[in-house]
Amino acid sequence: MTRSGAPLRSADPLSVHPALPAGRTGVVIAAPAKLNLFLEIRGKRPDGYHDLESLMVAVDLFDTLELRALPPAPPGPGAIALSCDPPGLSTGPDNLAYKAAAALRTRVGRPELGAEIRLTKRIPAQAGLGGGSSDAAAALVGLNQIWNLGLTRQELVAIAGSIGSDVAFFLTLPAAWCTGRGEVAAPEAGTGGLHFVLVCPPIGLGTAGVYKRLVVPAEPVPGDAVRAAFRAGDAGALGRSVFNRLEAPAFALEPAVGRIRTRLGGLGPCGALMSGSGSTVFAVCRDREHALHVAGAFRATRPADEPESRVLVVRSFTP
Repeated sequence: MTRSGAPLRSADPLSVHPALPAGRTGVVIAAPAKLNLFLEIRGKRPDGYHDLESLMVAVDLFDTLELRALPPAPPGPGAIALSCDPPGLSTGPDNLAYKAAAALRTRVGRPELGAEIRLTKRIPAQAGLGGGSSDAAAALVGLNQIWNLGLTRQELVAIAGSIGSDVAFFLTLPAAWCTGRGEVAAPEAGTGGLHFVLVCPPIGLGTAGVYKRLVVPAEPVPGDAVRAAFRAGDAGALGRSVFNRLEAPAFALEPAVGRIRTRLGGLGPCGALMSGSGSTVFAVCRDREHALHVAGAFRATRPADEPESRVLVVRSFTP
């Protein structure tokens, strides 16, 4: 991995690759989803956010961004032409990929720069998987290249914090211990290659609504055990130590998510947890065969009154 003060190279995570869909002058980037293996809230901040501690890992479920530069358009601002598949998703300033492009252009004082961005979404929204934040990080990396800006990772991370709390993590792949409001991401050592079952119900959970119901603990749970298990690649110990403070408020808001989490945890995984502020829940498994067994059992035992969920078997990145 490149030093934080050095220019980004194509061998880095979230690296750029020339490909035919983007044309000879464009790049294509795969933007991964993340899981929170641990998420504790340490207190409320004066700015309205919460101080947290979280172990985040990237998994092999991806959105795709295709980016190409548009000719500069002085004296006015260049166009940021964002399109999304599936259609119907926002393509304006509230989309984090668009927001990242605008923030990067402002940071370098180059309003004339323009880009065409095509975003293919596979990571569910409002699911606790960080899809929007990952798209934003991918946009920063790709635009840094096609606009020939030469910014370092450290400079991109500084911009990331102004876009969203999780964006910095996706510039610190494949795993990180995240603090502050989530924007301070320190690389976390681990063996990688852990297997998970993701259950993505057709229920969206807004982060603000979940945090509104949060009760900040008087004594936060420490993350030492989960970090040690992750570093050792011990799926059993990891499953026993996963934790998410946001589960209780999320389950109060959407009881069906809590029932799904309970059912998944009863099918023999090493452990089960909700990711982020939900609504995705996941199971920690020993290996791919174990994950396929748990996924099959989950599908086969769905009660008639439970909404049908998207069930995926994924793997964490190997450093």
